[in-house]
Amino acid sequence: MPGGRLTQPERQQIALGLADGLAYAEIARRLDRPTSTVTREVMRNGGPTAYRADLAHRATERRAHRRKPATPRDTTTPPQPHGRDAAAVREYEETLTTVFMASGTPKMMARVMACLCTSDAGSLTASELVQRLQVSPASISKAVAFLESQDLVRRDRDERRRERYAIDDDVWYQSMMSSVRSTAQVAETARQGVDILVPGTPAAVRLENIGRFLDFVSESLARAADQAREVLHTKSGTAPDGSTAG
Repeated sequence: MPGGRLTQPERQQIALGLADGLAYAEIARRLDRPTSTVTREVMRNGGPTAYRADLAHRATERRAHRRKPATPRDTTTPPQPHGRDAAAVREYEETLTTVFMASGTPKMMARVMACLCTSDAGSLTASELVQRLQVSPASISKAVAFLESQDLVRRDRDERRRERYAIDDDVWYQSMMSSVRSTAQVAETARQGVDILVPGTPAAVRLENIGRFLDFVSESLARAADQAREVLHTKSGTAPDGSTAG
């Protein structure tokens, strides 16, 4: 499997694959590259609808020229539990971080979220985050403060009275319901425009249809989130209905 940076021909193949509607995994297979490599490449260069091979290649070259020699970091990787491949875990965390960033989460906050999501305990201390991400305590503090303000993490105390930052199992439900509320607000605002633009006119009909569509979507999403909420609390080896998985 080839290593190193993507070449311009490879980026052109990625662009062609996206244009053909291929999945990242299929594009990666054709390039003999990890799927995570293709995912990161596309997400950091405009996403699947805006990716351009030439622009992505120039952007990579600019980043390489700007990058200054850094002080060598501690590259010692602590043993991974459950026999996990440390390199594969690191690569997956980078991919998850990139996807969080593509959804609008700032980079450092996305890195902290990825760390918490991939830790078995679902919580880490500030010093553990500093060690894992190789950043300053101030960076962690700022990232956690932002995530806390968005109800994405909470602060706990362990048996040694150390402060731990935890990702709540319910965070994805709360995030989904926040999206439902935002969508419903857009629907309501669209309906308000119908009378202003005079019912029956093309603009009013457009807004009325937008309101009805978003009402349906938000109601369906809220119903699905409520029905699936218990899945977030399913224990290993247990089916969502509480029975033992076979």
